[in-house]
Amino acid sequence: MWVNPEEVLLASALWMTERANPYFILQKRKGHGDGGGGLAGLLVGTLDVVLDSSARVAPYRILYQTPDSLVYWTIAHGSSRREITENWEWLEQNLLQTLSIFENENDITTFVKGKIQGIIAEYNKSHDIREDDDTDKFKEAIAKFRKLFVMPEEEKLVNYYSCSYWKGKVPRQGWLYLSINHLCFYSYLLGKEAKLVIRWADVTQLEKSATLLLPDMVRVSTRCSEHVFSVFININETFKLMEQLANIAMRQLLDNKGFEQDRSLPKLKKKSPKKVSALKRDLDARAKSERYRALFRLPKDEKLDGHTDCTLWTPFNKMHILGQMFVSTNYICFTSKEETTCSLIIPLREVTIVEKADSCNVLPSPLSISTKNKMTFLFANLKDRDFLVQRISDFLQQTSSKIYFEREITGSLSSSDDEVCSQQGSVLSCSPQRSALGSEGDSDRQFNLNDNRVPTATQALMTMYRRRSPEEFNPKLAKEFLKEQAWKNHFTEFGQGVCMYRTEKTKELVLQGIPDNMRGELWLLFSGAINEMATHPGYYEDLVEKSMGKYNLATEEIERDLHRSLPEHPAFQNEMGIAALRRVLTAYAFRNPNIGYCQAMNIVTSVLLLYAKEEEAFWLLVALCERMLPDYYNTRVVGALVDQGVFEELAHVYVPQLYDCMQALSVISTISLSWFLTLFLSVMPFESAVVVVDCFFYEGIKVIFQLALSVLDANIHQLLSCKDDGEAMTILGRYLDSVTNKDSTLPPIPHLHSLLTDNGEPHPEVDIFKLVRSSYEKFGSIRADVIEQMRFKQRLRVIQAIEDTTKRNVVRTIVTETPFSIDELEELYTLFKAEHLTSCYWGSTSNPMSRHDPSLPYLEQYRMDLEQFKVLFALLFPWSCGTHTDDLALRVFRLLDHNADALINFREFICGLSVLCHGDLTEKLKFLYKIHVLPELHHEQEEPDSACEATQYFFEDITPETSSGLDQKNRAEKDEGFVGVTFKSERVKKMQTPDYRTYMRLWNQETKEKLENMKDLPKLNQSQFIELCKTLYNMFSEDPSEQELYHATATVTSLLLEMGEVGKLFSSPAHKTDEENEDERMPVPSKSKQERHQPEDSSPKDTATSCAMLLSDDDTSVSSYSVLSAGSHELQCEDIAEDTVLIRSGAAAAGHHGRRAGLPHSVSVDKDWAITFEQFLASVLTEQALVQYFEKPVEIAARITNAKNVRKVGHQHMSLSDYEISLSG
Repeated sequence: MWVNPEEVLLASALWMTERANPYFILQKRKGHGDGGGGLAGLLVGTLDVVLDSSARVAPYRILYQTPDSLVYWTIAHGSSRREITENWEWLEQNLLQTLSIFENENDITTFVKGKIQGIIAEYNKSHDIREDDDTDKFKEAIAKFRKLFVMPEEEKLVNYYSCSYWKGKVPRQGWLYLSINHLCFYSYLLGKEAKLVIRWADVTQLEKSATLLLPDMVRVSTRCSEHVFSVFININETFKLMEQLANIAMRQLLDNKGFEQDRSLPKLKKKSPKKVSALKRDLDARAKSERYRALFRLPKDEKLDGHTDCTLWTPFNKMHILGQMFVSTNYICFTSKEETTCSLIIPLREVTIVEKADSCNVLPSPLSISTKNKMTFLFANLKDRDFLVQRISDFLQQTSSKIYFEREITGSLSSSDDEVCSQQGSVLSCSPQRSALGSEGDSDRQFNLNDNRVPTATQALMTMYRRRSPEEFNPKLAKEFLKEQAWKNHFTEFGQGVCMYRTEKTKELVLQGIPDNMRGELWLLFSGAINEMATHPGYYEDLVEKSMGKYNLATEEIERDLHRSLPEHPAFQNEMGIAALRRVLTAYAFRNPNIGYCQAMNIVTSVLLLYAKEEEAFWLLVALCERMLPDYYNTRVVGALVDQGVFEELAHVYVPQLYDCMQALSVISTISLSWFLTLFLSVMPFESAVVVVDCFFYEGIKVIFQLALSVLDANIHQLLSCKDDGEAMTILGRYLDSVTNKDSTLPPIPHLHSLLTDNGEPHPEVDIFKLVRSSYEKFGSIRADVIEQMRFKQRLRVIQAIEDTTKRNVVRTIVTETPFSIDELEELYTLFKAEHLTSCYWGSTSNPMSRHDPSLPYLEQYRMDLEQFKVLFALLFPWSCGTHTDDLALRVFRLLDHNADALINFREFICGLSVLCHGDLTEKLKFLYKIHVLPELHHEQEEPDSACEATQYFFEDITPETSSGLDQKNRAEKDEGFVGVTFKSERVKKMQTPDYRTYMRLWNQETKEKLENMKDLPKLNQSQFIELCKTLYNMFSEDPSEQELYHATATVTSLLLEMGEVGKLFSSPAHKTDEENEDERMPVPSKSKQERHQPEDSSPKDTATSCAMLLSDDDTSVSSYSVLSAGSHELQCEDIAEDTVLIRSGAAAAGHHGRRAGLPHSVSVDKDWAITFEQFLASVLTEQALVQYFEKPVEIAARITNAKNVRKVGHQHMSLSDYEISLSG
């Protein structure tokens, strides 16, 4: 087979030359063929496995080489001598003579390579092979991956790598397969096999480390095991991909939108080849876009199109700075090679002209970009300038079409000069955004977003409550004025607005403190919120209009916290400030329901409102919650917990002598949460904390880490002498209270945190600017990319800890309601959750977002639909066997689904399983009776609510606490949000050694209402009785006592038929009325109930005659057993439906039409025939074989083990965590 020419450095290594001529060499792999089974063959074969050499499948090859060159080119591979000989002969006949004509060796090489590529292209064209199709090698890897690990078509392989897996002290060389949802390893060497499958969602730790023996290795930890991989060809690429896939899995556990992220990967049809390039490239592009957005603070939906090396002319220092240009859909960005030198952001909405300038030796391939605020940027040394200009032009065209349809925003800042104002006015006819910081077009729009009784804040609250006496000379005011002048000079030199050159000088000005009247605008600029506000005109006003007057849990919490937000500041001591805060928080809660509202958001937002207008404060809050502090303010403050772990790691590195002491006192975890959530606003005097916020918006989270480390470092000696955490907290509290801002022009505002400290001598004052500068000097080496790496590690730990907490809380909630042990419940919960995740990966009938909601109470976070339940029913429930399993699973699922939402939670699942595994005879028979007395469901019109009324009859063992929505709410408040459906045994089994759970269960029973007795259960009609008989016959199909159970079942059914017929004969009109009322109590979803119950071709006379014929013989049960058991142990539904014992000759003779419950509409049913549960129970008790079957104990541990290791094709083969390593041979 011809292959694209590839360069070979060592032609003779591990290959033997068989033929040669001046230009071509035919070689065979050492150890292949006759006599290749010796030591050489073993060593070469092992090396081929290690390196995944193509020589394993192609042991022959042809090399091209010019006589005077040392470089060889592979031009053909062959799996057999015959195939490679055909290629060799073609070369000798068609090329050898032609090559002797050329004089230049380079021409010969070019000709040969072009000829071979032409042959390949012609072959591909004739065989309809597209260039972007997978290589045969990767197709082989996909097929091997699916076969080895029994993966379905939906599981997408991303890439695979050669590596060694350490089993004990022995390395196993093999292949690591990384798919979207799993990490898999397979090795088969010297007759021994090793296989491993780990779900990404089960990974608790993933780290790259090095030892003396293994310089590069990856350690993958789960809850129950640890796995080490080494000897990677490219460990950095492998580890980055592993990190990304684990991150996707953590996002799925943290947020139900995580599954939508997975769905956003390229959707490939089952029959289409999976392309490693598409999946791997998509994940790589996603990672690059994330880094790009974080670097330049861009909106979260911005996607990087590409980047290239270039130089940028910087007019402020008259230099060409080397760096990289990034181009995305809406932005052109630049950052210098040295990060602090210069960075630049140019929104395409600001661009007016993009043109190619004339090239020269000094300035090759220049590109000029002009913006609306009359700034021009000159890039040079662009490698592919024409292509770049075309891409930018395409994006510009898209941007202008977007702007054309957006609403206009007019006006300008009062501080703008006339020239900029006039220019801005002309621009805004086509541009809704503000083009420069000082001339952004901020109008004082007098939109009234609330009722007329409350004044609306149309400017920053600080400007309304600034107490300044212009007559009084104040040195602080003079210093503030100098700061303003410094910033204005900076704008003049480096530009103003979004397109400003950001340099080390900018950082210096930020560290010196931002002037009060510029703070809001610069926060908008540095955070990137200005971009989102500019591209979403009118969004905030619309959101406020929609959210005002609506109430939910978030708005209740907001109202409770409004008056706790900076109450010491005069701006929030009146309705104007409070109303503005209410609008911003409520609007954000409606924008992002996943976060809604979290405590600490009120404190941060109140500070934003002091320095920014209301709409600006809203977009700053968006930037904080969704980009700069990711996952900080969700219901479980995961982001803050992650950064708390990062802070502990940094403390261990930078203040090691203090770390052990702080860990022993548990101080770090206590202090860091409040420091990070409020950006020090709640623990530091207000005028000092805003300086921290200045630096945070410019540099990001690293500033917070630096400052926290500085605070610890400044108090290191006092903290080392602390005896307990209270003393340490007091020391840190007094220190933070003493941090002052001597430059502040504001009157001193009393700080509430100081009230919590002791009454000892005040701590000496600490200047905030000195503290910040000290943090940069001592800890400024902390890099953002290192923080992200630490965040990944901590995110695995935090989210898995939350999952473990959820499991413990669920188990603790229901442990007193079921006979299962704690260990068994934990294993069952893991299986329940694993099945849920598997269905999310590989599709299900319902949306995974509806079944997984981390914001719900613990018991409701994971719920299961019918398709998932069928899988676990077949694996765990003792009655599952044969072809009837799915029908029985449907019936059990409907019974357990108390609120009829087509989903069951873990408590409901355990409730049913515990009856079948630990219930006594009466409980099991009652369960069997109830699943058949439920109203029928029809495929034409399923009504999940149809069983709501019937739930009052079901489960004598279950307290019907879900019948009322109000009761649910009250119950939820009392039981930490759990809606209770509690299990209770009718009789408490005697235990030799009662433990605390026994007494808890007894107490639980005493607190419940008196339950209904057996007589309250509805009667079983004829069609339901027939379905019950089908279930019984199928239930015994694989039992050792199958024949005996069949005979007993036939006897019981005959007896029950006779009871039903006799009951009809003695029924009176009064009884009939009662029965009709009973029927009315049972809701039937189909409107054709009377049609189904109306006999079609029978009369009372015929009925009586047929009954007499059927029931007059005492041997009826024996003959029926003979009919039922003949032919097959697995009785088909058709056989039961046609049997003369089960259905009267005049009633029905139709076969089974595939319905899951009940009979087809065309089958007539005697509506007067019915039996009660007491009759059913008494009849079963007459047969010892049935009594023994239902009293037989069930070993759930064995079923759990089997469920964990079952390996079936499809979505039920997966284990709950990771497979054991299997070694064979």
